[in-house]
Amino acid sequence: MSYPAAHTPNQIVVNSDKDTLSLGYADGTRYTLAAEYLRVLSPSAEVRGHGTGQEVLQFGKRHVKISAIAKSGNYAIQITFSDGHNSGLFTWDYLRDLAINYQSNWDTYLETLQKAGKSRDPDTQVVKLV
Repeated sequence: MSYPAAHTPNQIVVNSDKDTLSLGYADGTRYTLAAEYLRVLSPSAEVRGHGTGQEVLQFGKRHVKISAIAKSGNYAIQITFSDGHNSGLFTWDYLRDLAINYQSNWDTYLETLQKAGKSRDPDTQVVKLV
């Protein structure tokens, strides 16, 4: 599969704290995505399931870091996270979609966490009283 040059980042940088990934494009557009955001929206079957309704809510990932990234062909990267998760390929189109739709995706994730009584923190339990 061939991706338009506009959708292919020409620079991918993990910051020194390993908690963000920056994508740079030839047109000067730049996006920065948190490791936690990438981890909870991983394209892996472990996270997304094998079909609609089979998604597995990821929680307790607030402090996850990016341990490594590796290019996969000319269309994607594979990210290894500090919690050991490394399945799923982040295609150029998926990364761009995550960047463009960041606020909507993040708001939906936080709402889903709240409804499920889960927390972004690994050692926090949420008790629903209603």
